This record gives sequence, structure tokens and C-alpha cells, in this order.
Amino acid sequence: MTDTTTRRYARESENESEDESERTDDETLTCPECSGTLTSDAEHGETVCEDCGLVVEEDEIDPGPEWRAFDAREKDEKSRVGAPTTQMMHDKGLSTNIGWQDKDAYGNALSSRQREKMQRLRTWNERFRTRDSRERNLKQALGEIDRMASALGLPENVRETASVIYRRALEDDLLPGRSIEGVATASLYAAARKAGTPRSLDELTQVSRVEKDEIARTYRYVVRELQLEIEPADPESYVPRFVSDLTLSEEVERRARQLLGTAKEQGVHSGKSPVGLAAAAVYAASLLTNEKVTQSEVSEVANISEVTIRNRYHELLEAEEDIHGL
Repeated sequence: MTDTTTRRYARESENESEDESERTDDETLTCPECSGTLTSDAEHGETVCEDCGLVVEEDEIDPGPEWRAFDAREKDEKSRVGAPTTQMMHDKGLSTNIGWQDKDAYGNALSSRQREKMQRLRTWNERFRTRDSRERNLKQALGEIDRMASALGLPENVRETASVIYRRALEDDLLPGRSIEGVATASLYAAARKAGTPRSLDELTQVSRVEKDEIARTYRYVVRELQLEIEPADPESYVPRFVSDLTLSEEVERRARQLLGTAKEQGVHSGKSPVGLAAAAVYAASLLTNEKVTQSEVSEVANISEVTIRNRYHELLEAEEDIHGL
């Protein structure tokens, strides 16, 4: 076969393939019933004929994003690839994480050779994720923050804030002479107070690996050096949690808030522990609403002594009597 014949056959084959693609496109773009023009209805996920209304295709897959944007700036902000970054991981969640389970995607157990291979990959992956002492420090601290926050039932926004505070302390070189656990606990304590979901020092001491005095000392140092604006803890912020743990009604919570409001008007709260005031208010409110609980039960929930509850309890009732007497 000559080169001329070969080229002629190649041109004929190309022409035939072009004719077939044109016919296929025409068939796709025209209605099979009336040969009318087809249009795509993105709202309903259908392809319909403009002339006769025949639905040619339905349940089409929308390849676009699930969010809407109304300008270019909003589109750029919402566009994303992969999981969102988080301050709660030392690498902000950008690195690969190899699971600890020795199973494949179908849940089947790996062979001994595959398990050895995965263990080597995990080892090298950990080495790459923590390349220096600074990253190892941050990884340990953020793990402590997550552990303590889980034990105290704190929400995710508090954990994020605590992670940011610890990162700032690390960047400002506040850690020399202080333990990683102490600064991490102080960061969590500050974040909880900033978010309006405070926890007492006694509660933090129960889940932390450092003593109460060190937590208080490190907290004051971090707040002063980072110039954090943290308002004094409000006793009312403790009331919902105490009421929930004691399984009391909303009436008790409302009455306890009234007692604390009266105490503020009379200045009784000045210089007093907000946890003690909140616990005493809940105890007094339960008695006033005939939902009696014992002082020991309130003491256990609030983690304070019964003597403190009795002292604050009498002060709250005296302030209430003074208001009504006026």
C-alpha cells in the first residue's frame, strides 16, 4: 500500500468520525419526539424540550458547589479545597493523618507485611509533622487543651480561642520557666472566661496535671503579658450549669438569677467568689420554689464547701429582705 493510499484512508476515517460526532450532537441537542430544541433546567435537574415539554433527562448531577455567592469577593471567600484549617492542631490540619486502625477501606484486616509497612509510614509521618522542638511543644499543648476541654464539656469555640492564646504565648516567648501543661491550662481558663462559659479553678485542677496555685499564677502572668481583656466572672453564668446538673426546673434558674441581681444591687457580690454566690443562689432558689436539694448535693456539683454555701445563702436572703423592706 502506497503512502498516498494510506493518507486517503486516514482522511476518510477522520471525516467519518466527524460525521458520527455531529450526528450524535444533533441527536443530543434535539428532541427525539418533535426534533425541537432541548434546554437544561438546572433548578429541577432536568433536560426538557422547549416545544413539546418532553423531559428527556432527569435527576441530573449538579457539579457546582453547595453554596451561593453574589459577588466575586464572596465567591473567593467561600471557595475551598480540602478540610478547613483549625487552630486546634499544631499544623492547622494541613498535613496528612494516618489512622491507627490496621484495616483497609472495606474494613478488612491488613496482612502482617502491610501492617509493618503502615507502622513505618506512621513513624515517618509523625517525624515530618513535628520537625522541631517548637512544633512538638505546640502539639503536646494543644493535645492537653483538647483533653481538658473534653473533660469539662467546653464547646469548640473555647478550644479554638485557647489554642490561639497558647500560640501567642509561644510566639511571645512566655514559656521559659513555666510548664507546658501550666500555660495550656491557663490558656483554657482564660478562653472559657472570654467566651462566657467559665469554669472554676477547682474544676480545672481536677482535670489538669498541675496544681491550683500554679494555674492561678500562670493565668495572671499570661493575661498581663498578652494584655487580654477579660471581665470578672459573672455569677449568673454558672447558674444554668448548676441547675442542669441538679436536674432542677427553669423556675429555679429564674429565681436564682433574681437573687443574684438583688445581690448586685446591694453590693453583696463584691469580693465574693462567683462560684460560691451562684451555688448559694441555686440552693436558696430551690428552697423558695419547693424543689429542695441538700447543701451537700449543691456542694458536690459546684465543687465548693458547704460552709461557703451557708454563708452566701444567708447573705443573699438578707439582701432580698432589704430590697423588699425598701
